[in-house]
Amino acid sequence: MMNEFQIEENAFKYLKETFKNDCSGHDYYHSVRVYKNAVNIAQKEGGNLFLIKLAALLHDVDDSKLFDTSDKLQNARKFLVENGVDDSSINEICKIIKSVSFKGNGSVIPDSLEGKIVQDADRLDALGAIGIARTFAYGGHKGRPIHEPYEKPIDNMAAKEYENHISTSINHFYEKLLKLKNLMNTDTAISLAENRHVFIKKYLDEFTNEWDGNR
Repeated sequence: MMNEFQIEENAFKYLKETFKNDCSGHDYYHSVRVYKNAVNIAQKEGGNLFLIKLAALLHDVDDSKLFDTSDKLQNARKFLVENGVDDSSINEICKIIKSVSFKGNGSVIPDSLEGKIVQDADRLDALGAIGIARTFAYGGHKGRPIHEPYEKPIDNMAAKEYENHISTSINHFYEKLLKLKNLMNTDTAISLAENRHVFIKKYLDEFTNEWDGNR
């Protein structure tokens, strides 16, 4: 296997090429932020940093919203094999990636510390100012309306229902983002999520008042 630093550098290059035309909020810089979040959490919580870094960097390269390779994680596996990562590490990294996504009531809690850290890192990037920006970027990318006041958010969706559900951007905050604070796994992420959660609530309050013409 080539040295870990070189594999990491190759992963950054791979991501830049893979997501170079993305405007859905799942772009190259999203993966970089998840990587930074994960490293930050791992510095306080522990875990195998090599597995954490690669799982964070590659967590979206087979995302079913973007690619048709999600079942077997072909893109992630191909990159890891081509870079000489050993089979045991490949299996661990892919296991982490499969457990990251929010899937409504079908979401899973990873069974490893590394998985919990990467899941937390991804969820943190769905919160706060960045999370707000990404929500509207994705909504615009999918041609979804910003808000329909008579269309109420749906709570407690099963995994398949959540996957197939077409929501407004504002409803997405209630159907997913405002739930994330209470779904963090690590103490570090719980602390980081608090301010981001409060920021979203303040934003939604301002949005509602402006929408209704109250200020």
